[in-house]
Amino acid sequence: GLHPVVRPLRNPLRTHHRLLVTANALRRLSEALGSQPDVVIEEASSNQISRIAGEDAVHQGCFLYCDPLPDLGLDDLYEPKRLLLLDQVTDPHNVGAVLRSAAAFDMAGVVVTTRHSPRLTAVLAKSAAGALDIVPLVRVQNLSRTIEELNERGFMTLGLDAAGERALEDIPLTGPYALVMGAEGKGLRQKTKETCSTLARIDMPGRMPSLNVSNAAALALYITDRSVRTGP
Repeated sequence: GLHPVVRPLRNPLRTHHRLLVTANALRRLSEALGSQPDVVIEEASSNQISRIAGEDAVHQGCFLYCDPLPDLGLDDLYEPKRLLLLDQVTDPHNVGAVLRSAAAFDMAGVVVTTRHSPRLTAVLAKSAAGALDIVPLVRVQNLSRTIEELNERGFMTLGLDAAGERALEDIPLTGPYALVMGAEGKGLRQKTKETCSTLARIDMPGRMPSLNVSNAAALALYITDRSVRTGP
């Protein structure tokens, strides 16, 4: 796969400052990018980078200094058709993994709340495996209000809930849709459930009735993508 620093280097939304890189990593990067990266490059040893990144960090010979990604709102997305909304999912590992799945299934964005969601830390970025620079992460003040807005825009808003009346695979998707997922354990908040246009469940055949939220997201994305491709 691509070196993890390639996607942030290619992302026009990021402002790059300088790149610390080993000689071996720079050769690999130059091959992947097709040219010298458009950033100030400083050659460094692996030990020097480890001292900056932390001894436990897996840096793969690179350390990029760049500004944080800009805050995005729903209106910053261009004609979105598929969205994934997270209702107070606070674990950065889970949000990172969800972003990775969202990138794999070509989602237009992942929506989180300004409060009760993780900051864009190295842990989240590592879990996302480059997806932070592929799928826009949108922050909104009020999730229920956002769901209402999506309903008005003609989206089918599908809240994932174990007590949902319909199985997710039985719901035909003929237009834009948004999957809404709650935190592990708590699930969707009551107000969120009341605002979604449909509550759907994922039927599990085994003794474990639920999945980790990132695994459930990957499965839900697969089911809905398949529904769109096969049609009603």
